[in-house]
Amino acid sequence: MPWNIIVPLITGVASLAFGYFARKAIARGQANSAETQAEKVIIDAQAKEQDILLKAREKAIKFTEDAKKEEDAIRRDLKDAQLRLEKRENLFDQKLLDIQGQQTKLQEQAARVKETQDEADAIKLQQIGELEKIAQLPRVEAEARLYKLVEDDIQDSLQARVMKLERESSEFYEKEVKKILTTVVYRYAGSHAGETTTTAVALPNEEMKGRIIGKAGRNIQTIEKLTGCELIIDETPESIMISGFSPIRRQVARITLEKLLADGRIHPARIEEVVEEAKKELAIDVRKAGEDALYQLGIAGLDPKLVSILGRLKYRTSYGQNQLLHATEVAYLSGMLADELGVDPIQARKAGLLHDIGKAIDHDTQGSHPELGYQLMKKFGLPEEIAYCSIAHHEDKPKTLLGCVIKAADAISGARPGARRDSYEQYVRRLEELEKVATSFEGVERAYAIQAGREMRVFVRPQEVDDYGAYNIAKGIAKKIETELHVPGEVRVTVIRESRVIEYAR
Repeated sequence: MPWNIIVPLITGVASLAFGYFARKAIARGQANSAETQAEKVIIDAQAKEQDILLKAREKAIKFTEDAKKEEDAIRRDLKDAQLRLEKRENLFDQKLLDIQGQQTKLQEQAARVKETQDEADAIKLQQIGELEKIAQLPRVEAEARLYKLVEDDIQDSLQARVMKLERESSEFYEKEVKKILTTVVYRYAGSHAGETTTTAVALPNEEMKGRIIGKAGRNIQTIEKLTGCELIIDETPESIMISGFSPIRRQVARITLEKLLADGRIHPARIEEVVEEAKKELAIDVRKAGEDALYQLGIAGLDPKLVSILGRLKYRTSYGQNQLLHATEVAYLSGMLADELGVDPIQARKAGLLHDIGKAIDHDTQGSHPELGYQLMKKFGLPEEIAYCSIAHHEDKPKTLLGCVIKAADAISGARPGARRDSYEQYVRRLEELEKVATSFEGVERAYAIQAGREMRVFVRPQEVDDYGAYNIAKGIAKKIETELHVPGEVRVTVIRESRVIEYAR
């Protein structure tokens, strides 16, 4: 083989052998280095593990020591508590023994006292028996004679003393009462005005009188029938008078006329509609009157229905005195009297305002107004003390101080000069009696006293009363008025039987 081939071949083999051994040496070095690092990592991990174990052991030892300390403290506290309880039990036992000993001593003392009392009673009875033998009188008779002698001896002096005390107390209280009443009357200066039985309505022109009368008088008859008032159309220019003893009826008639005059349409059908509207407006006005009275007096918490009933007193009179003004006045006076006497003024004002509430319904409900007022206030949940004032102000001797206050305030309000007029009240009562006589007959729907009580207009139900029955009713009413009532002059009784049929074409 030529050298040019052998030499490169040998050189290649040598390079391969050198490369092999060189890589093997490098690999051995790298392996030794990895082992060294792994051993180092293992050694470090073992060192850290030992540190962690040492730290954990130290913490466990510390926790154990703390727990032992806490346990020792708890044991000491429990021991101290147990010692205190034992001490207290010993004290309680000692006190109980002391109490039992004292109780035993008290029982012994009570027994000795009872024995002594029995001995004293026996001695007393023995002495009484000996005295009865000496006096030759029984004990009861001796006591009666002794009392009689003492009574005869001091009777005159006792009577003189009692009379002196009564006179002094009466004079003192009379002066105090006069002082309080004078102060209250001076503090209140309310105005008053007498009620009338007529209301004037202004007309825009004289032509309206004819329109109000209507053809053959049908318009004015319808108004009078529906309102129960009489329309007086005379020569007074541009004015119509509404006459009637009931303020509510006059108010309905006045509102009706004013609405008809403003509307211009005046005929029976329209009059019926307007009368219903007037009644609704009056109901709103009544409720507003009650609310205004409560606002003036600073009273709250009343039922709205009771407020509306209270407002009806605006159209109720007694002896010519408007009852809502009277109730408001009594409320003010009651509050001032309550201030002087140390009574709750708010309760007094409320009781004074409602003391005559029964007069708002006494025309529609059977019974006297004190009883009706009491029942009405109890129905709406007012306290017994306030409800009783409705009855108390008509009693001679009210049972409560608040009742006395309301009675005094009511008397002051009614006794002021000009506050009441007997003639007006008698006139109204006479008209009411006339209407009650008429409505007592079967078949009568409603009745109105007009012309100052000189005429009775009675409306009967046509389906129940025929023409002959209407004649008999008129005759019976006239006869009953003659026999039961005392009325001046002549009373004309007019019975109206009217049938009306209404049908609609659609």
